[in-house]
Amino acid sequence: MPRRTSRTALDRQRTPGRFPGFLKSASVCVLIAGLLSPLTQAAAGEAAAVRTTAAARTTAANDHCGGQCSDILPPGQSGNATLAQILLNQAFGTQPDHADDQLAPYGDLAKGYPTLTDSTINTFFNDASFGVPADQVASTVKPAGRGDVTIVRDKKSGVPHITGTTRYGTEFGAGYAAAEDRLWLMDVFRHVGRGRLTSFAGGAPSNQGLEQEFWRNAPYSEADLQAQIDNAVASAGDRGKQALADVNAYVAGINAYIDASDSGRYFPGEYVLTGHKDSVTNAGTIDHFKTTDLVALASVIGSLFGSGGGGEVNNALSLLAAQQKYGVTEGTKVWESFRERNDPEAVLTVRDGSFPYASKPADAQGEALPDAGSVAQEQLVYDRTGSAAGSTAATASTTAAKTAVTSAKRGMSNALVVSGDHTASGNPIAVFGPQTGYFAPQLLMLQEIQGPGLSARGASFAGLSMYVELGRGQDYAWSATTSGQDIIDTYAVELCQDDYHYLYRGTCTAMEKIEQKNAWKPTTADGTAAGSYTMRVWRTKYGPVEYRATVGGKKVAYTTLRTSYLHEADSIIGFQMLNDPDYVKGPQDFQSAAQHINYTFNWFYADSEHTAYYNSGDNPVRASGVDAEFPVWAQPSYEWRNWNPTTNTADYTPASAHPNSIDQDYYISWNNKQAREYTTASWGDGSVHRGNLLDDRVKKLVAAGGVTRAALTKAMADAALADLRAEDVLPDLLKVVGSSTVTDATAAAAVSKLQAWVTAGAKRTETKAGSKTYADADAIRVLDAWWPLLVKAEFQPGLGSDLYTAFTANLPVDEAPSAAHGPTGSHAGSSFQYGWWSYVDKDIRAVLGESVQGPLARKYCGGGSLSACRDVLISTLKEAAGRTAAQVYPGDDLCAAGNQWCADSIVQRTLGGIKHSNISWQNRPTFQQVVEFTSHR
Repeated sequence: MPRRTSRTALDRQRTPGRFPGFLKSASVCVLIAGLLSPLTQAAAGEAAAVRTTAAARTTAANDHCGGQCSDILPPGQSGNATLAQILLNQAFGTQPDHADDQLAPYGDLAKGYPTLTDSTINTFFNDASFGVPADQVASTVKPAGRGDVTIVRDKKSGVPHITGTTRYGTEFGAGYAAAEDRLWLMDVFRHVGRGRLTSFAGGAPSNQGLEQEFWRNAPYSEADLQAQIDNAVASAGDRGKQALADVNAYVAGINAYIDASDSGRYFPGEYVLTGHKDSVTNAGTIDHFKTTDLVALASVIGSLFGSGGGGEVNNALSLLAAQQKYGVTEGTKVWESFRERNDPEAVLTVRDGSFPYASKPADAQGEALPDAGSVAQEQLVYDRTGSAAGSTAATASTTAAKTAVTSAKRGMSNALVVSGDHTASGNPIAVFGPQTGYFAPQLLMLQEIQGPGLSARGASFAGLSMYVELGRGQDYAWSATTSGQDIIDTYAVELCQDDYHYLYRGTCTAMEKIEQKNAWKPTTADGTAAGSYTMRVWRTKYGPVEYRATVGGKKVAYTTLRTSYLHEADSIIGFQMLNDPDYVKGPQDFQSAAQHINYTFNWFYADSEHTAYYNSGDNPVRASGVDAEFPVWAQPSYEWRNWNPTTNTADYTPASAHPNSIDQDYYISWNNKQAREYTTASWGDGSVHRGNLLDDRVKKLVAAGGVTRAALTKAMADAALADLRAEDVLPDLLKVVGSSTVTDATAAAAVSKLQAWVTAGAKRTETKAGSKTYADADAIRVLDAWWPLLVKAEFQPGLGSDLYTAFTANLPVDEAPSAAHGPTGSHAGSSFQYGWWSYVDKDIRAVLGESVQGPLARKYCGGGSLSACRDVLISTLKEAAGRTAAQVYPGDDLCAAGNQWCADSIVQRTLGGIKHSNISWQNRPTFQQVVEFTSHR
C-alpha cells in the first residue's frame, strides 16, 4: 500500500518557503527532502478553529437503521492536499490520509461479492450509521471558534459529522467542512460554470474543453446568476427565505476556512502550482465565495446529470437521410423503427400504467427541418492568440469540448429496490447510487449533517453540500438516477436584417451578445504557452444559438431552450425538504419533495415499511401537434403553453403525469425507460438495455423471496461485471452462426471460445483477485473486436453509408469498457448504456424467424436471408479473431498495447494534484448505499 501522510500532520503542513520554477522529477525529490523536516510543526495549522482529539459519541437516538445502512464513495473523503502532499504523491505515490482509503474496498467487491453476507457488507462499504462512537473519533473541530457547531471526523474514513445547535451554525459548519475536503475542486467548478477556467487554471486543451462545453449551454452573466437566486427565493415562500439563509451561512463557512487555511498556509497546494499563491511570501489571494458561485456550480451539475433532451437537429438530419434513402413515407417508417420511442420490449422501471409524454403526434405541426447540407454549428471561440491560435490548437480545444467530463455525463446511475413483501426481514431493501464518473478528488463528498430542521447522511456535490443530496435520513433513504426525458426543445428563429437579428413575434429583434474573454500564461501545473480567446454566444428569447441553417431557403438560427435555463437554483427547495425530518415522514412526502426538483431524475425511496419512485423535472406542456423530436418554428403557435420568455416559465405537466409509484414489488433503474408511453430524449430504449441486467437478476430474487441486503448487493455486483452484448445478444448471434456446421478452423475456434464464455456467465472478471488478467480473455478480445465489425457489416449495406453514419451520430455503435472510441471514453467504468445491441437483437431474431415485438422496419443482416446473414457474421468473426490484443487494445498513457485488463480498468481522473492507482473494471454507481431500516418514527 502507498505510504500515507495523516490529516493531523501534513494536512496542516505550511506552504514551503521556497519552490522551483517547474516540477521536474529531480527538483521534486530535493524539495520533498526539505519539506519532510518540519512535520512536527503541523499542529500549528488551524488557528481559526478549536481542535481536540476526543469527543463523546454523537447521539444516534434518531437513527432507525439499526446498523444496516452502508455507503461507499471512492477514492476517499480527503480531496484537498497541501503542496507537500502533492509533491510526495507525485514522486513516491504517497497518499494523504483518507485520500484513497475507500478505493480498495470499492474495487475489492468485484471479486469479493460471491461470498458476501450481511455481516461482511461493511468490508466493502462504510458504516453509514448516524454519529461516531467515542473510540472512533479522529478529531473534533469548532470551526472559527463557534460554539454552535461541531465537526467530528471518524478514524476509518474521515467523513465529517456536522452537528449544530443553531441552523446558521450547522450550515456554517457544512460550508467549512466542504472547503476542508474540496476547496480546490469547488474553485475549479465555479470557474467552469462561469466559463473562466483557463484564466484560473491554465490553457491546457482539457481546460478549454471544460469551459467551452458548459458555457455554451449556460452563458450566464453575473446579473443572471443573481436573478436566479432572487426568483427562487421569491417563489418559494418561507422555505425560499430559509434556503437563502442556509446558503449565506454555508458560504460564510467556506470563506472562514479560506481565511484560516490562507493565514495558516495549509491551503490546497494547487493554488501555488497555478500561480495564485506565492510559496515564499504567501502573497496572492484565494477569492472568497459568493452565493452566485453556487448557482454557477449548480449549472454545471445540472447540465451534467439533470438536463434531458436536445438533439433535435441531429434527429432531423438522420430523418432526412432516411427519407433520401427510402422516400418520405418509407424513410419515416425506418427512422421511427430505429428511434424506438416506445418499444414494447423495453425494460421499464414502473411496470403498471402508462404516462404519455413527448409522444409522436398524429399530425405534426410547425416542423422546421433544415435544407440538406445547410447545417453548421454556431462558432463559439473567436480572436485566438498565442497558444490558442492555429488550426491545431482549435482542433484540440474543440475535441476536448466534445469529450469534457464524458465519464460523468455518460455515467448515469442505477437502483435496485425490493419491497418488504419479498425480503427475509419484511423490511424493504435498497442498493442504489449515482454513477458520476471517477475523479480525483471525486465530484461528490460524504457528510452527516444534524441540526434544527436537518438530519441526514450521504453524498452531495462539492460546493453544494448545504444539504445531503443523495443519502439517508432518520428512517428513510433516497437516491436518484438520470432520467433523460426531454425538457429541451430546439426552435428555428427566422433571421432578419442580418445574421444577428431575428423575428420575435413579428418584430425584427437584435440577438443579445454574451462574451467571456480568457487569457492564460504558463504555470508549474500547466505549461501551456500564453494565449487567449473570446467565447461568444448569441442569445435569443428562445435560448442560445446552437446551429445555423436554411429552412426552405430561409436563413435561420437553431436555438435550444430548456426548462431549467435561468432556473439552476430552483431545485434547492426539494433537497431542503429531503433533509427535513419534519417534512419527510413517508413515501408521499418523499414524492412531494422530489416534485420540487426541476432537473430530470428518477428518484427512489425506502423506509422500514414502504418503497416509492418519482420522476422529477419541469416537463413543458407543448403546443398541440408539436413533435419534441424535431426543431419547430419560433412562433407563438408552437411555443410551450403559457411560456413567459422573460422568466422562462411555462405550464408544466402535473405530478400525476410523471411516472410514479408506491410499493411496487421491486424497482430497477439503469437509465432505462421509465414507463410505457413516456419517451426519453436519448436513443436506445429497446429490447436490450443494461437495465435488463438488473431486472433479470432482481426478478429472480423476488420470485424466490427472502431477499437480503447481501443478496441484492450481489445482484448489483454480478450485473456490474456482465458484458451486456455477451449475455443478451451473443447467444442469438451464435445461433445464426451455428445454423449449419462451421467448417472454417479460425471461425470454429472463435465460436468455441465465445460459447464457453457465455456458458461461464459472460463476465469480464479477473482469474483471481489482483491477477490483472481476465478469465476468458481470448473470448473477450474476440467480441470486443467483432462487435463494431459485425454491426457495420450487418446494417450499412441495407441502410447505405449516409444513413448508417447519421444513425451512428444519434446512437454510437458500442460502449465497451475499453472503447475509447465510444461516448464515454476509456477508463470510465460506466459501459453498455449506448450501443446498437437492441438493433442487432431485433434484426437477428427476425432473420431467425422468431417473434419480435416492435421490429425494425426491414431485415438487414444478409438482406434477411439466414444463410447470407451467417456468411456476414462468419466473415467478420474471422476478421475479429485475427486481430491481436495489441490491435484491439492499442494502449495509451497508462496502458501498454495489448494489456486488456488495463484497457478496461477504472482511473480516477485527476482534477487536482493527487493521483491514484487504477482498479479493475466494474459497471456500478460511484457513490452507493445499501440500506434496510428496521423501524420507523
